[in-house]
Amino acid sequence: MKPDDLINQFLHQLNTVVTPGAEILNSELQQKIRSAAQIAFEKLDLVTRDEFDAQRAVLGRTREKLEAVEKQVAELEVRLTEK
Repeated sequence: MKPDDLINQFLHQLNTVVTPGAEILNSELQQKIRSAAQIAFEKLDLVTRDEFDAQRAVLGRTREKLEAVEKQVAELEVRLTEK
């Protein structure tokens, strides 16, 4: 979920809690919460789900290659010790 979506969902839930007579206060409160949340999210080192999935795929391929190289090294070590 993107930070903006998370903020919007939170503010929507806040709207259902705040009494309708306090609409002016509610609007100002929403603006302050949105601003504070945006600042907090900007300080975090977040990535999108697509970026995460791409890096996970790269890591999986790298792990497979590393395991293959480790196997080759083990086989070569066995050959060397036999000679």
